[in-house]
Amino acid sequence: MLPQAAERLDTDPRVRDDEVRIRVERLNLDAASYRQLHTRHGGDPDRIRAEVAEIIETRGKMHNPVTGSGGMLIGVVEEAGPRSPLGLRPGMRVATLVSLTLTPLRITDGLARWDGLSEQVPTEGHAILFARSIAAELPADLPPELSLAVLDVCGAPALTSRVVASYASPVVAVLGGAGKSGSLSLVAARRAGAKRTVGVVPNETEAARLRAAGLADDVVLADARDPIALAEAVGGTGADVTVVCVDVPGCEHGAILATATGGTVIFFSMATSFSAAALGAEGLAADVTMLIGNGYVPGHAELALDLLRTEPSLRTIFRERVETE
Repeated sequence: MLPQAAERLDTDPRVRDDEVRIRVERLNLDAASYRQLHTRHGGDPDRIRAEVAEIIETRGKMHNPVTGSGGMLIGVVEEAGPRSPLGLRPGMRVATLVSLTLTPLRITDGLARWDGLSEQVPTEGHAILFARSIAAELPADLPPELSLAVLDVCGAPALTSRVVASYASPVVAVLGGAGKSGSLSLVAARRAGAKRTVGVVPNETEAARLRAAGLADDVVLADARDPIALAEAVGGTGADVTVVCVDVPGCEHGAILATATGGTVIFFSMATSFSAAALGAEGLAADVTMLIGNGYVPGHAELALDLLRTEPSLRTIFRERVETE
């Protein structure tokens, strides 16, 4: 099997000719995976930490068996095979831009330094990158925790930008607009030519944060799991492009109903159900294009970091998120 579909990966630290070994410093669990673990264990940090350690030990990778998702990591290149095409050299500090669900990973400290209360996991161990893996050198002008948070979701603004640019002055709605991928997507949509951007958030706290940042033309309150309420909140005939950046299941039908005929829905949430989206669109007789964000668009890391550097309010949102975590 290919690594993502495999039940367990080989974590042998000896690199083959086209592989790279990374000394791991920090993992970043994807939001859907951490939310599932947090909910399952009632927020008990010891039990969350124990399950993550068990998953990594059992599978040789961080691959949540419930959500099917993982995350990414940062670390230092220890060794690169002579035929590796990644351009990485020993000593480079990098972020992997491929999922932990397909990255051989061995942890040696039992996650002892992680409090279990955030998506970012300080740890020690090693990981292996393949010839078709992707990694980016961490920028010197940004704190590593901030870079990790941005690079973890850098596929979202890149694909949003591509899709928005294919329309003539579209209305763009982003579900979860005050989150990391959501706020990046709002800025990317505006720069790509959106006529109007709508940030959808679940509560007044998130709404106040997004209004203060000024990243959306309109900020609306709605539960993305309530299709009727969501469609009414977006308003009009719906958005031309709807970007789903929430980390809870059950948002497929609302996203479809809130999208105009001929529009596009981009699902960036790992909590998305393909069958719910496909059958929901059929049942609603909705003529919409649905895309699954795969996390990779050429130039995605550079675009996301540029957005962070050039939008002070976006950087504030990310700094607050990282500090809270």
